[in-house]
Amino acid sequence: MRWLSKGIVSTVLSDLGTGRQPLTHKALDEFPEGKVVEHIRSVLVATGVLPQRDEQMVRLERHVKDLVTSHATDEGRKILHRYATWHLLRRLRRRSRGKDITHYQLTVARQHLRAAVHLLDWLEEHNLTLATCRQADLERWMTSDDTRHRREAGHFGRWALAQKIARDLSFPAERWNSPSQAMDDEARWDTTRRLLHDDTLKPEDRFAGLLLLLYAQWPAAISRLTIDHIEETDGAVRIRSAPSQSSFPHPSLTWPCNRSRFAAAMPSSP
Repeated sequence: MRWLSKGIVSTVLSDLGTGRQPLTHKALDEFPEGKVVEHIRSVLVATGVLPQRDEQMVRLERHVKDLVTSHATDEGRKILHRYATWHLLRRLRRRSRGKDITHYQLTVARQHLRAAVHLLDWLEEHNLTLATCRQADLERWMTSDDTRHRREAGHFGRWALAQKIARDLSFPAERWNSPSQAMDDEARWDTTRRLLHDDTLKPEDRFAGLLLLLYAQWPAAISRLTIDHIEETDGAVRIRSAPSQSSFPHPSLTWPCNRSRFAAAMPSSP
């Protein structure tokens, strides 16, 4: 009831309920961004009132639009639009193969776009463009203490070279070794079975991997676990992780375990 009495909540629900705003994603997009609108949207999608859509991609498209339109120069806006729309977004859609993109993919795309903005801003401050920038100018920018997103800027620079927007520039090479899309269920269960039964892997790696795959625990949280978090009651081993407890093994899986086996995979201190 307290949540319903908040100003933005009552405004959104009142507008939708009375018909002042149509019950569509587009109408919700016109409200100020925030957790309230996103929660209402998720409830409407979960109940089938609104169709499912790729929210991460929508956020990225909105971010691209805001960043491009806010750039200072007309030439910079054109370059950023080409880079974001016809390269970053196009490549991301191709890699996702019709599936929703992940938050990590959203974050990486934003970093690449911000890197492009930082480089273009620096060039403008020094009366340069991508076409007039030379290697000495680029190295001066890359070695500056104020430079941010150096590595991501190389992605933008190599694209500009391929598009013949820039010339005679050399950026550090970078190989992409990370996954191009989210792990599907079959691959997740295959990896889980390997972690459960492959004794050639280190116990601590198997343990951390299972917490990640089965219980969606962040690596940072896993790294803080110690043997003091282990509890054994009536033969059941539990790991304390606030605010709730996780019980091992999962009922649908079999992995012989006891306190000593868990302790072997965990440090005595964080």
